[in-house]
Amino acid sequence: MAEGWLRHLAGDRFEAHSAGAEPTVVRPLAIRVMAEVGVDISHQRSKALEAYRGEPFDYVIMVCDDAAERCPVFLGGGTRLHWPLPDPSRGGGTQEERSQVFRSVRDRLRRLIAQLLSTSGPA
Repeated sequence: MAEGWLRHLAGDRFEAHSAGAEPTVVRPLAIRVMAEVGVDISHQRSKALEAYRGEPFDYVIMVCDDAAERCPVFLGGGTRLHWPLPDPSRGGGTQEERSQVFRSVRDRLRRLIAQLLSTSGPA
């Protein structure tokens, strides 16, 4: 969702990539809740950190506690930001309760990325 927001809000100011310590799939609920706000992430795919090992980045943003603990150093990364957000895919409950968790994380990510963009210069 963070990659989708960055692409949507920043346009061509940044080149966005995302990866995980244990990539799986882009969750259908993530696709659905992002579509609710007009952001299409259905074309995105889950990627491993290894895909970007050694590449230079201006920012490396960790979006959950697990990622920060498992990946304390990302070589090639410039400014490292840690946004401790819950992993919405780990939640239980009804479909609506799970959707609400995804929406909450979606909305928090939007605010954090908007704040980052307001304080960052052009790419």
